Amino acid sequence: MHNPERLHNLGPFSHFGPRELTLLGESVAETRFPAGAKIFSEGDPAGDLHLLESGDVRVRRMTPFGPFGLFHPSPGDLFGEDSFLTGVPRDGDADVVSDAALLVLKAQSLAAASEQDSRFELALHWSLWRGLSKQLRLANERLTRIFSSDSTLPSTTPRTEQSAGDETHLDMAHKVGLFREQRLSAMEINFLASLSREEVFAPGQVVFREGESGEKMYIVADGTVMISKSIVGVGEEALAFLERGDYFGEMSLIDQTQRSADARAHPELGATVLALPRAVVDGLLNIEKVSSVRLLKILTALAAKRTRAIQEKLVGWFLLAGGDIDPELAHRRDPN
Repeated sequence: MHNPERLHNLGPFSHFGPRELTLLGESVAETRFPAGAKIFSEGDPAGDLHLLESGDVRVRRMTPFGPFGLFHPSPGDLFGEDSFLTGVPRDGDADVVSDAALLVLKAQSLAAASEQDSRFELALHWSLWRGLSKQLRLANERLTRIFSSDSTLPSTTPRTEQSAGDETHLDMAHKVGLFREQRLSAMEINFLASLSREEVFAPGQVVFREGESGEKMYIVADGTVMISKSIVGVGEEALAFLERGDYFGEMSLIDQTQRSADARAHPELGATVLALPRAVVDGLLNIEKVSSVRLLKILTALAAKRTRAIQEKLVGWFLLAGGDIDPELAHRRDPN
């Protein structure tokens, strides 16, 4: 594809510079699919990325109770990121509902361009991270809507009251060891170890709540942090359990949105976390001045893992309800 300006006008690539757009154009093919076509199938090997330009495409999982929608991309959305990043097989079918125009981003070409140019690698992973973050937020919203429409589904996690975490002290060697495990550069390790602040949370204590503004990003140093949703009339549903070295809370700082879920220390294990304030995160992850490609790749991989995990949970609830919930509920943001 030899129209860099057209690529630049697409949301996922608006931050690409001229050279990155040229490399991207060499990796993109324009494709049209008629209604009823299948772009890829569940179980297919990991492969290319796709961007929907026009038409209607739905990524769905077949179940004994019929298809369950995993993601309904809007024009301008990427899809297929998790398989591209993790190398795991496709987790659903991508079906064309009405004639669709797509850009297919060739996996091998993208990998070669990333090897050739670090700025391209950075720009690409920023696009993947933002796309996966959007999918994760939509999945969280969908969870709330599903439970609000059917309060008979069971809750698995008791809710505890909020209490603030206490500052503690981890020596520099402990923090350096944590970041070294992630293969960050010496500069990144020293930067993060010096500017992070330790906070300890007793079992069940809240790190942050859904709906709050984000002022910090966190890294689990010891123990376990549970990400959960509070559902009116149901209780608390655990979405993910984060262990040593996992990051969380970064999305709200970058896209200026409210927290989309609760984070609390594990009800039995508690947790010690390292907190990075907004100003530090801006310096690390703002696309205009990002200084850590490795950290961005870590966050992108975590977003892919969490997105797939919550989608599996949604499918599980659909099966648990015997298919008696709307399989298409809230998997694309209402444009109005």
